[in-house]
Amino acid sequence: MDTLRLRGRVRPEGSVRVTAMGLLLFFGLAGPGFAAGCGQPLKPGLMEFTVKTGGIERPALAHVPAAYDGTTKLAVVFDFHGSNSGPAGQFRRSGWDAVAEHEGFVSIALQGSLDGQYEGTHAWNVPGVTHGGTHDDERYIADAIKTVKSKFCVDPTRIYASGYSGGGRMLSQYICNGHPEFAAAGFVMGLRAGYPVERDGVWQPDVASCKPGNPISIIAFSGMKDVTNPFAGGGKPYWQYGGETALQRWAELDKCEGKGNVIVDAMMTALSFNTCAGGARINSYLLKENTHAWPARSVLFRTFDANGKVTSERDATGRMWEFFKNARSPEETPLTAGDATERSG
Repeated sequence: MDTLRLRGRVRPEGSVRVTAMGLLLFFGLAGPGFAAGCGQPLKPGLMEFTVKTGGIERPALAHVPAAYDGTTKLAVVFDFHGSNSGPAGQFRRSGWDAVAEHEGFVSIALQGSLDGQYEGTHAWNVPGVTHGGTHDDERYIADAIKTVKSKFCVDPTRIYASGYSGGGRMLSQYICNGHPEFAAAGFVMGLRAGYPVERDGVWQPDVASCKPGNPISIIAFSGMKDVTNPFAGGGKPYWQYGGETALQRWAELDKCEGKGNVIVDAMMTALSFNTCAGGARINSYLLKENTHAWPARSVLFRTFDANGKVTSERDATGRMWEFFKNARSPEETPLTAGDATERSG
């Protein structure tokens, strides 16, 4: 069996270049067959569409891969932007549209209802921790999922989600509030497990505020040098408890066995819970040199054959997709880190 090694390589942070093959108005394409989800192909590339929710229409962005033929049900990944960003900016940051094109699935970027600090940017009205928002972003996400399932030819059993920073916080709380649509979820600098509360001088997740509808596979990336959402805890009022606390709480929620396996590499520490209820699993990567930025190609995940030859090389987004594809499957390639020391703790 191939082994997946963790190798760090630092290079300047940058956005993944996106090729857009046309901006199309979604409802202008809708025909009788298309309205049922499957029935006709779409022009590949970026597509703007709207989601009817709470009596209004809200924008969203999709990337349709060239592999889309209107008859084959494809997987779909929802990509949640961070604060002071938006759907197009998030695609540039994460590269989910490029991965979708290469791997043949649909990627969707939604837009938070709050105005960001900069003109044309947005943020999420996260339940329980955001104050002053007038629109229901939780309902918007649920309605967006329904819209995508009805308007695109997608497999409802292969719907995944990825959240960055504030988008990760929004995604966390959406799942905490019992929504079961996502088969797996990924987080970059944003994993939470409920509202932060202080008890006896210690910040921790409020147990009552996180009751997921089912066990869910989670993959999370954190940066040791992230001062926006510190892995050690603290920061802004919406944050407070640390990333390790959030991970351990999700291990409890997923009813994972044991205390997790830890692999220490020169560039990262990997934590995994591989035996959880319903076949769920949890993978976490704490990147030692990363700040709050999306890891991109600052760290690479390489797969080797039996002769030590590199057979594939993926960045954080690619690794996330690999995890999604194998969610709830016992066949995923085991993690190793070369000569790193493995321990349980």
